[in-house]
Amino acid sequence: MIENQNTLANSVTLTGKGLHTGAVVNLVLNPAPVNHGYKFKRVDIEGQPIIDAVAENVSFTERGTVLQKKDVSVSTIEHSLAALRGLGVDNCLIEVDGPEVPILDGSSKYFVDAIKSVGIEEQNEERKYFVIKEKMVYEDKEKGVKIVAIPDDTFSVDTHVSFNNSILLGNQFASLESLDNFEEEVSACRTFVFLHEVEMLMEHNLIKGGDLDNAIIIMDKEVSQEELDRLADLFNQPRVEVKPIGILNNLELVHQNEPARHKLLDIIGDLCLAGLPIKGKIIATRPGHQSNVEFAKMLRCEIKKCANKPVVPEYNLSKEPVFDINQIRGMLPHRYPFLLIDKIIDLQENFVVGIKNITVNEPFFQGHFPTEPVMPGVLLVEAMAQCGGIFVLNQVEDPENYSTYFMKMDNIKFRKKVVPGDTVIFKLDLLTPIRRGVANMRGTAFVGDAVVAEGEFMANVTKNKA
Repeated sequence: MIENQNTLANSVTLTGKGLHTGAVVNLVLNPAPVNHGYKFKRVDIEGQPIIDAVAENVSFTERGTVLQKKDVSVSTIEHSLAALRGLGVDNCLIEVDGPEVPILDGSSKYFVDAIKSVGIEEQNEERKYFVIKEKMVYEDKEKGVKIVAIPDDTFSVDTHVSFNNSILLGNQFASLESLDNFEEEVSACRTFVFLHEVEMLMEHNLIKGGDLDNAIIIMDKEVSQEELDRLADLFNQPRVEVKPIGILNNLELVHQNEPARHKLLDIIGDLCLAGLPIKGKIIATRPGHQSNVEFAKMLRCEIKKCANKPVVPEYNLSKEPVFDINQIRGMLPHRYPFLLIDKIIDLQENFVVGIKNITVNEPFFQGHFPTEPVMPGVLLVEAMAQCGGIFVLNQVEDPENYSTYFMKMDNIKFRKKVVPGDTVIFKLDLLTPIRRGVANMRGTAFVGDAVVAEGEFMANVTKNKA
């Protein structure tokens, strides 16, 4: 089933403190056109520079993911991106009037609420996915970090985290089987930090916007009442307590494994930096922003490689063809041994897809070559032309009374041998509208995932003489 891209139905604003600066920041989520993706716009800087949310623009990953372009940056982007991806929003322009995205409560909850308040609008363009076709692995053995992606029909994430310095937490596991469950199972899970990290960050004049409302602070050591009183002053609170489960505030956990679920949320947000939604299963062990971004870079490299490759048409053997061999014989004048298309499996406004099954009984194998049978390149070109001919003849009411003839062939290239046992998929794309019976098409022949031949054709459709 074809899925279209989505954007917001209207703009929506959120206001809150930046985690590290403590400054109040306004963030506006705006609708964006198709294929726009996610972009951040610094409206407080002259020229209002825009930074694409892609992995190559990440400059820093400590305590959050930072995008940077020249000397302009935006920090803590992962929770907002996770909300957009989790709700199926593909295109959004995110305006901020400061160097940080507001931390809010340390989760994606308020971003989700804001998006739902204005609604999501479907766009008139198909959503593009990066499909995991083979196992991909990122590993940092020194830190015990490993992220694996394996093929799957949908996007899902399993996360395993271990806290060797915390008896209270130990090992935790979280799983999200579908983004349909993102809001309920993941979006409200807040960021967390250990007490010793808070003290270090504050000593370095960081997390000025951190308080007991936007993070789960986990105790990793025994603390005296005198120390608790000092922490209360540090957080501008009259008093702080340690809960029995070892949390330094009055928050109730949304889920018992909330830290692991928040790590899962971060993965969803950081993997948005690959540039496309993903179809595949992600298995992450002890992930962090650095490893997430490095894995997003790996995905991004594969996406760029695939962008330059023709997409192999889907061939479902169970599906009824558009035209079977008998219908093809009613349209094309070719007959044995020169009818080189077995069936048409797809026919749209601007392209056609045909199939040729190659067997050792093809007559040309008797001489090409007896000891090493290879389909002649000229016949691959002829088969592509016949496939294109069916596309063109389908435009007229009485195709049996017309024929197509080559006028020109350009950029013909043969990439790989075609041998007995192969199934060749031909795709012919219309390059320009058909005018005065002249069609310009680009043909590509595939065997499996490989391109075996390609070229451009100009043909003329002529009515047959009596």
